[in-house]
Amino acid sequence: MGGCEGESSFATESLCPYCLDRVPAVREMCGDDVYLVKSCPDHGEFRTIIWRGGPEFQGWKRQPNVVRTSESQTIVDRGCPFDCGICPMHRKNACTAVLEVTSRCNLRCAVCFADSGSDSASDPALTEISEWYRWVLQAYGPDIIIQLSGGEPTIRDDLPAIIEMGRSLGFSFIQVNTNGLRLAMEEDYASVLRQAGAASVFFQFDGTEDEIYRKLRGRAFYAEKRRAIERCVENGIGVVLVPTIVPGVNTHNIGAIIKLALELSPGVRGVHFQPVGYFGRGPNAPDNSSRITLPDIMRSIEEQTDGLMRAKDFTPPGWENTLCSFHGTFIPKPGGGLQALTGHGGGCCSSREGSDTHAVSFTARQWSASPATKGSDCCCTVPSDPASGIETLDGFLEQVKSRMLSVSCMAFQDVWNLDLERARDCCIHVVAPDGRMIPFCLYNLTSVSGEKLYRGRGERPARF
Repeated sequence: MGGCEGESSFATESLCPYCLDRVPAVREMCGDDVYLVKSCPDHGEFRTIIWRGGPEFQGWKRQPNVVRTSESQTIVDRGCPFDCGICPMHRKNACTAVLEVTSRCNLRCAVCFADSGSDSASDPALTEISEWYRWVLQAYGPDIIIQLSGGEPTIRDDLPAIIEMGRSLGFSFIQVNTNGLRLAMEEDYASVLRQAGAASVFFQFDGTEDEIYRKLRGRAFYAEKRRAIERCVENGIGVVLVPTIVPGVNTHNIGAIIKLALELSPGVRGVHFQPVGYFGRGPNAPDNSSRITLPDIMRSIEEQTDGLMRAKDFTPPGWENTLCSFHGTFIPKPGGGLQALTGHGGGCCSSREGSDTHAVSFTARQWSASPATKGSDCCCTVPSDPASGIETLDGFLEQVKSRMLSVSCMAFQDVWNLDLERARDCCIHVVAPDGRMIPFCLYNLTSVSGEKLYRGRGERPARF
């Protein structure tokens, strides 16, 4: 298996893109690149790039920080990934629970892996959503990020009631995953969501040019995006910009997105890049030139910000598998430039120690509009560089409170690059209609013919 003779390889497992059978796989190093190579006895070998260039793969990858305290909801029958719910093989608690409150949407985006069905599809009732909330509460407790998704959740006129319901059950951080169109069209809608208890919007934002939206979303609406952001900021809702990065469409715009986020900070709390994935849209494997890996994004950030943010400023995640994502946190220096709080092994921003609730509380605090600093458990230290211009604890905390920006990237998996070791470390779980907690990538996974592994399937594994 493979084609880099003499190079290192690391065993894992995956699925065949055609039949979805579990197959052996290896992560194979070829110079500075790493490929996931797998072979199905019926459908042949598949070779997908998962890491391109620096930073160096061996130095980046770490052993999983295994912290699983929640009870399993299903038993191991067929083995990973066929017993999700979650089963005893899963190694991480959830950090985020995704509740899909509608399958309706006001856009038809080719790059979306959310559930975007017919406009006539029926939405889950409030009683059903209440049951989902209670399942999450029973499984993980209230210290978890709740993300309301779809479809487009703002299509539901009772979305404020759904937010209020979650807050009344004790969930302190509720985020709405939205394209922002209703926020742009209705002047008071952001205020309504904030009063209901929304802390943040996970805001679809693919770039600063209308042509990008024409290609990815079917229409130009950059001006509407800006108006929606302004209304969220005015009403105290934290904004996280979420660009889907597609080769040849918006890879050139990565730096412009970050520069805009800095301009709109502190209202914009972060940028969360998502390289495009490929889900059941063709009989052939996507060419590796169509793949964007974590190092590609890190290097593009450095190049397109002219070194304002550097690749070495970013660090592996402290919670999910280290091949899933990167993140960095930054504050502006009084004299210009940015001070990186990550990338050099210091502070809670890059720590791999501590509880899952600590990681969740840090993310919630950063993505909310006004993160509290008194009594903060943030362990970031005052920058020691006198040139930073931030020499006192009070000055540092004020900068963190008012100006800190997070920049991160999550490389979601499709059937071609699925690594089951990563899947077992997933901390973003979708609440299935029957109550199972399914790792995000597995929930959305499809074969090349569009057969779904979990989404929309009614069969339920055996439970304890």
